This record gives sequence, C-alpha cells and structure tokens, in this order.
Amino acid sequence: MDNGNLQVTISKPEGIVTGVSYQGIDNLLEVRNEESDRGYWDLVWSDEGTAGTAGTSYVIKGSKFRVIVENEEQVEISFTRAWSSSLEGKHVPLNIDKRFIVLRGSSGFYSYAIFEHLKEWPGFNLPQTRIVFKLRKDKFRYMAVADNRQRRMPLPEDRSPRRSRPLAYPEAALLVHPVEPEFKGEVDDKYQYSCENKDLYVHGWICSNPPVGWWQITPSNEFRSGGPMKQNLTSHVGPTNLAMFLSAHYVGEDMVLKFQRGEPWKKVFGPVFIYLNTLIDNDDPLWLWEDAKEQMLTEVQCWPYNFPASEDFPKSEQRGCVSGRLQVSDRHVSDDYISANGAYVGLAPPGDAGSWQTESKGYQFWTRADADGYFLISDVRTGDYNLYAWVPGFIGDYKKSAIVTITPGCDLDMGDLVYEPPRDGRTLWEIGIPDRTAAEFYVPDPDPKYSNKLYVNHPDRFRQYGLWERYADLYPNGDVVYTVGVSDYRTDWFFAQVTRKKDDDKYKGTAWQIKFKLDNVDQTGTYKLRLALATAHVAELQVRINNPDANPPVFTTGVIGHDNTIARHGIHGLYRLYSIDVKGALLIEGENTIFLTQPMCSSALQGLMYDYIRLEAPPSNNSTNKL
Repeated sequence: MDNGNLQVTISKPEGIVTGVSYQGIDNLLEVRNEESDRGYWDLVWSDEGTAGTAGTSYVIKGSKFRVIVENEEQVEISFTRAWSSSLEGKHVPLNIDKRFIVLRGSSGFYSYAIFEHLKEWPGFNLPQTRIVFKLRKDKFRYMAVADNRQRRMPLPEDRSPRRSRPLAYPEAALLVHPVEPEFKGEVDDKYQYSCENKDLYVHGWICSNPPVGWWQITPSNEFRSGGPMKQNLTSHVGPTNLAMFLSAHYVGEDMVLKFQRGEPWKKVFGPVFIYLNTLIDNDDPLWLWEDAKEQMLTEVQCWPYNFPASEDFPKSEQRGCVSGRLQVSDRHVSDDYISANGAYVGLAPPGDAGSWQTESKGYQFWTRADADGYFLISDVRTGDYNLYAWVPGFIGDYKKSAIVTITPGCDLDMGDLVYEPPRDGRTLWEIGIPDRTAAEFYVPDPDPKYSNKLYVNHPDRFRQYGLWERYADLYPNGDVVYTVGVSDYRTDWFFAQVTRKKDDDKYKGTAWQIKFKLDNVDQTGTYKLRLALATAHVAELQVRINNPDANPPVFTTGVIGHDNTIARHGIHGLYRLYSIDVKGALLIEGENTIFLTQPMCSSALQGLMYDYIRLEAPPSNNSTNKL
C-alpha cells in the first residue's frame, strides 16, 4: 500500500505488517525480527470454563485476502480468517476480518478488525486482544506517553540475564550492566508506562536520526473495555508500541470476556491510526510529539470516520446522541442541588450500577460534564444502553433505571437527572477524597536502588517499583495509627495496606487503626461506616470496633480482588464501596478505635488501597455525636 508519503508492506493472505517505509528509511519495523514478528494483531483465548486470565496466545493470521476499496482516494484491504467446527479445541472460535486503510495524502495508515462469534459455536474466553508493532531498536530510543511521561529508553538487550537482575515478577528487571551506563541501577518495567483510557489517545516513539515519529492514535474509546478509568499498556522496551483493545490488567478475571455456546457476538475494534511524522522547519525532535498531539485532535474531530468500508462500522448519520444535566442531592452537604461538576457520564450496556467497570462485550461512550453538570454524548452506536455516572467528590455510582434506546439520527434530551449518593447521616469524620484513587495518600520515595529516573519528583510517583517494601521501612514497629483531627491523610495514611515481611522471609497481615473521639453516643442508633476501596488483590478487609480481637469481626469483605495494582504501579483498580452498619452499643463516649485488618499474607503483593472512608451519625439523631 503506497500513497507517495509512505509504503506499507503486508504479507498475504496472513495480514502481517512486515515493513513500513518512510522518509528514506526502508523499514521502520525491526528488520532483525522474523517477518511474522514485526506488526500484527494478536489475542489470548482459552476454553469455556477456564479460570483466570491466562490462555493461548495467538497471532491472528488470515487465510483469505481481498481488496475492498481501490481508487484515487483510498485503498482498503482485508485479511479474513474463518472458523469451522473442524477447528474446535485448536483455534479460537471466531471469524476475524482484519483491515488496513491508506488514504490519499495521509502520513500514516489505519487498522481495524471485526470479531464475530456465531450462535451455534462453542463457548470460550477472550482475556486480551491488541495490535503490536516492534520498531527498529537502532532507530527508536525515545518514548512518549504524555507531556510529563516521556524519556529515552534502555535497549532490549539491557534486560538480558547477563545485563539485568530479575525482580519480584518477570516484567520488572533491575539494569545492572546496561549497554549505556546512564541506565545503570534503573528498574525497567512495562507497567510503569500504563495509562487510563481517558488519557490514552496518542503515544509512540521518536527516532532522532533521521527525525521520524511513530505514533499510535486512538481517536475514540468506544471499543475499549472497562470505561474511562481502565488502565492499559502503551509502549515498552523493545521498542514496542501497543494498541490495547481488551485486557484484564488492573482488574483480573472479572474483565475476561466469557462466551457460552449459543451466544452470538460481533464487535469492531478500531480503527486506530498509525501516524508518521518528520521535521520540516524545526530542528527539535520533541516537536514531533507536539505535532502528534495536534494530529490526534484532528483524528478525534473526524470520529466516527466516514471512510471505513465495513457496514459494521456506522457513520455519524447512523448514530445518535444523548444530552442532559446531572445534579447531586446530598442534604448533609447542601439543601440545594449541587452541580455534578466534572462528572463522568456514560452509556454502556445494561447492567447494575457500576457494571461498566467490568463490561467488555459491548461499546461504551463517555464524556465529562461541565461545571454546571451539563453533558453531551455524541455519535453513539444504535442499541440499548443504561446511562451511568460517577461524580468526583461523592461516593457511589449513578444509574438511570430506564433503558436508553439509540436509533439512527436520534437526539435524546434526558433533562435534569439527580444522583443521590449513599448517605444516612451527617459526616462525623472522613479520610481521603472520593475520587476512586489512592493518589491523595502518602506515596513514599522509592528505595534508591529501585528508581526509575522519570518518576523522581513526579506527580505519578506511585509508578516507582517496590514501594510496597517501603511500608515496613516507614512503619518498622507497628502499623498505621491514624488519629482523626490530628493526623493528615496526605502524610500519615500510607497509600496501600500491604503485607509485612518477617525475618523468615514469610509475610504477615497488617491491622491499621483509626482513632476518634465522640462526645455523645446514641447507644440505640446505627452509625454508618462507608469504606470505598480503590483496589484489592487477593485481600480481605475485616472491620472491628474497639476490640481488635473480636471474632467474628463487625464486617468482612471476604477474599476479594485480582487487580494486581500494587505490583503494576497503579493507584487504583476496580472501585468497591462498602456501607457498614455500626451499632451505637459498640461505641463509647470518648476515644474509639476502628481496626482495619488485612490478614491475607502469602506474598508481598497482596493488599488494598483505600479511596475514601467516612463515618456517619445515625439518621435519626444528627444533633448529637459531636466530635
């Protein structure tokens, strides 16, 4: 495929991108790799009933090649792979159509794919699918994910056994004898460059000689799973560039697509745009990043594209839009409605409130409300949805109970919507900010021997490796004790409740304390403890009141979570909210203590992150219980 600006070479009928020629470079992809290991779609799948997120990795190879469009303005080609019952147990039961598009005058190429599971086919699991491009390591050394997350990267051989030391899990390596001394003593870990869907519109690599940028632009999140806060990989040492469509990272098995026999399904992933640029009247290679951001805005404005030939990708006039205003009603904050300033408002397949976090079979459409709570969700595919929202500063999830049906060309005005967040009584005290992350809590400096220079004095300091080990350093003689009215959650509440390593190299659980005073106690009333968790990984949260040895505890979550956020340098995984009744008879006038115990302790990487904690007075007696 050649439009005069670039040339894309693709194997047929497999549909593997073997070469990309641009600006005098005969191939931007790694020429030392096998042709099948340069640019490809792949997936991970497993048989129905398989537990966990693992499976068989499969590079998607077509068996039939077709030219869909070929004229002066556009070339679109297709590589299809059909499934039949003779392949049962051997290949994923999907029909797959991979497509590539080059437009006249464009400095890049597009790719999308249509996955289809027919009703009579066997069930299966689909934990992951993506596009992978492996660029030339002698050319692309500088990676950019965001304005403040970009750097020159180590070489892939720096991770070899003779140049690195393995760390707590395979993705992380300590560079001890890198090719270039500047990287000595750094940790390399692909999860340090993860990004939330809402921020993941453009990322890529820069070659300085000659100055060339390779950028992966995702103009819409409609085909990504898990909503705006879902975290995905971007790029990593290789140099490797990823377009992630579906993954279980930071969620676990709850995010795995699971199909039963007899369940029809079809989904379009993409298109995404691979954008190439070069310097013209500028000698600063970092200008390529600025130009890529400008191109990203152009692509977003052009969404949905009008050029994909597949009937499964609807054009703008075939879609609909939804608008309205969201307000918050919390009588313990204000007698008036509160504007849902900056609320995340979205349409996702019907389900329970918050179910969009783990939804991945359908499409999702999200926006941010303005300062007055007004929102507009445009270019929504036809179908049935629920309207969901969550509001920074308030706990819980909003869901409009009525189904929202989108038809071609519709313009639905939802009018004024009111979210009533969970609330029984007035706030006696609170810890943290209800924003679904643990970012506001104390994130320590890393152990100097595990540092990544990019995140030194960085807002995302939580992305450093090994911070779980710092807990025992900072609390050598006991666990967190937080005194309401005295302690400051920004400095006195460690960002993750992790396990503690013992002298015999085993681990033990931890028990944190919240101390608070009550001048008056309603002995017959019921107080409410709101516990919002930002993540959990093979953990259990037990709550006890004024008796650390109470058995059973007042409340337990049971064992929850496979988010793996602690290991993967995230500041959140799945959001979980627990509302716990606390009988007044358990409290006393004067000093009280809540014990938060996490007993699961088979590894260093188990634990919890809190989002927000609040104790509410009983609903019928809000004039007492003063601190």
